[in-house]
Amino acid sequence: MVNLLGSATSPYLRQHADNPVHWREWDPAALAAARARDVPILLSVGYASCHWCHVMAHESFEDERTAAQMNDNFVCIKVDREERPDLDAVYMNATVAMTGQGGWPMTCFLTPDGEPFYCGTYYPKVPRGGMPSFTQLLTAVTDTWNTRRDEVDKASAQVADALRAQAAGLPDADVTISAELLDHAVVTVLRDEDIEHGGFGGAPKFPPSALLEGLLRSWERTGDAGTFDVVNRTAEAMARGGIYDQLRGGFARYSVDAAWLVPHFEKMLYDNAQLLRAYAHLARRSPERESLAHRVTHETVQFILDDLGTEHGGFASALDADTHLEPGGPGVEGATYVWTPAELIGELGPIEGAWAAEVFGVTTAGNFEQGTSVLTLYADPDALSDNGTARERFERARATLREARARRPQPDRDDKVVTAWNGMAITALAEAGSALRQDDWVEAAARCARFLLTEHVVEGRVRRASLGGVVGTSPGVLEDYAWLVTGLLALHQATGRLDWLEHAQRLLDKAIQHFADDTAPGSWFDTADDAETLVARPRDPIDGATPAGASALAEALLTAAATTSAPEPALRYRELADQTLQRGAVVLARVPRSAGQWLTVAEPALRGPLQVAIALPDTSTAATELIATARAEAPGGTVIIAATTNSVPLLTDRTPVNGMPSAYVCRGSVCDLPVTTPPELRASLNRP
Repeated sequence: MVNLLGSATSPYLRQHADNPVHWREWDPAALAAARARDVPILLSVGYASCHWCHVMAHESFEDERTAAQMNDNFVCIKVDREERPDLDAVYMNATVAMTGQGGWPMTCFLTPDGEPFYCGTYYPKVPRGGMPSFTQLLTAVTDTWNTRRDEVDKASAQVADALRAQAAGLPDADVTISAELLDHAVVTVLRDEDIEHGGFGGAPKFPPSALLEGLLRSWERTGDAGTFDVVNRTAEAMARGGIYDQLRGGFARYSVDAAWLVPHFEKMLYDNAQLLRAYAHLARRSPERESLAHRVTHETVQFILDDLGTEHGGFASALDADTHLEPGGPGVEGATYVWTPAELIGELGPIEGAWAAEVFGVTTAGNFEQGTSVLTLYADPDALSDNGTARERFERARATLREARARRPQPDRDDKVVTAWNGMAITALAEAGSALRQDDWVEAAARCARFLLTEHVVEGRVRRASLGGVVGTSPGVLEDYAWLVTGLLALHQATGRLDWLEHAQRLLDKAIQHFADDTAPGSWFDTADDAETLVARPRDPIDGATPAGASALAEALLTAAATTSAPEPALRYRELADQTLQRGAVVLARVPRSAGQWLTVAEPALRGPLQVAIALPDTSTAATELIATARAEAPGGTVIIAATTNSVPLLTDRTPVNGMPSAYVCRGSVCDLPVTTPPELRASLNRP
């Protein structure tokens, strides 16, 4: 047997193609090999930008003696959690159940039928901190398998039964989506604010991406200043901390401390796409065109386009946490990004270097490792310069330091294009571009969508990921369909083009067909009905680093219902959206901090959602300000379409008034009289 990962479509798997371990991908042949040899499966799950995955690989999987022990006693399977979220979900649930915690790398031992009997995460090369070494663990598992098989069979059967019970879905509950429920959820969330540092909870601290969008939509409904202040404080704290790249833009995965100071340096597409949506929403609500939210929005877009953009139009998954300073050497976390005062002076000169050190919080003691500092921006440059040119001075310093940093070794990039995360990026770019009048952002979203529709949709079904323009074989999961549909609907609104809506409806109908739980309306599985049969069919309604598939689908259904005027599909989509939100109400009631996307969808659902259809005369350009008013001032989740009469469903039989561009504002099935001026539209949008 040999290592079989060389032809994988996952960069993470390819990172392990030269290991002496006889790695295989997850497939029926691998399980059959375990049965034929009568040995357990060693399942290792991780992802390309995971720091501790690299550590375990360097310590154990590159070691010949460890690899020999693995090869002799196990069928070894490597899984990229981003390419196979279904497998990751099932075995992460098992890991958490057995150990009380989860994370990556994930190390699971399975029967040849895929039932887990022992799970954990990282295991060191030598025993430390009460943990056995990886080879000690391998020896113990092999001994148990060979001498106490009945215990293995009993344990694996119990775990499998528990996993199937856990996948039963949300229970029926008395609580319903209402203003009172959403207000309760928001109040509960706000109680957990870290007043000192911004955000929620303690270290490690993750960006509350979807939750920020939901809180903004709540503030738009209630006008509660306290809610807005919490969003603003969190957004500013993150943007000024080390979790945000002060030179190039883009957010790291999380902060290891409570103050957003020291990041875990990997940068994920899904974090930046979700945060772009929230910061753009905040920016369009900020009257100062040079506000921090505006700057972060523009820089995050540039990071996504420049650093994650692929030649085919899609967006890569992540930048690694580590930098390899020497070819073939171990990665060093954050090496690309950190600075010393001497390095700043070396690039900028003594005067400007000392000023930059003060602006960016770089000290001789350092705030990271070995006297280095992560750049922060706790003080505005204007406060540190009295010559009236602080902003120009700041930008000159940033440009010089960006060029210097570009000459350093750079972290690896996971070039895998994941459908769901690209759908998030399409949504955020289309919405941000529309709201802030950046047509090039909308076009970037459209280019990505064209690539996904051409390469990731195969015979009407969505595939999970591609690499180098070549789509993989892993089928799309619920979130892939949901976010691609939501992105296409955002493009439909941004451009007024009918084809985006048509593509979205076809994919949404496929999602309904293959992911619905027919025994529980409004409940959805995360894998399709014709996908590979696993120990349990996963479905997780809790919003985590990315929203739950069900809460993401709720947004797609709600928006689709409001963008099509055909009665049958509109009623069907709305009924399913309401049933899905009804299921999600219990999440909002019980764990609102883990219900950011549910809140994001429930707020516009409560308002109707609002629809703004702007009827354009065939040759008029006078609608610019009317469209801009709608996109800048309508509450989040409002469906906004500007097009000519009868060109798209929302403009059916809606005509310009007296030859002037005219906005039709509706709440659910109740519509106002059309208006023709921005002040009239503003008044219509703001009335109760």
